[in-house]
Amino acid sequence: MSDQLQEFMDIPRDFIKDGTQFINRCTKPDRREFIKISQAVGVGFIAMGVIGYVIKLIHIPVNNILVGGA
Repeated sequence: MSDQLQEFMDIPRDFIKDGTQFINRCTKPDRREFIKISQAVGVGFIAMGVIGYVIKLIHIPVNNILVGGA
C-alpha cells in the first residue's frame, strides 16, 4: 500500500521536475530567428491565400457549369 502511495506521489513531482528542465532549456528567439520565422509564416499565409483564391476562382464556375446553375 505504501509503495502505491509513493508511486502516486512521484507522478506530480516528476512532472514538475521535467517541466522545470524544459523551461530552463527554452530560449527566446533572437531578432534574426524571429524575422526568419515571421517570413516563413507570411509566405505560408500568402501561399494558402493564393491556393484558396485559385480554387474558388476555378471551382465555383466549373461547379455551376456542371450542376447547371441550379
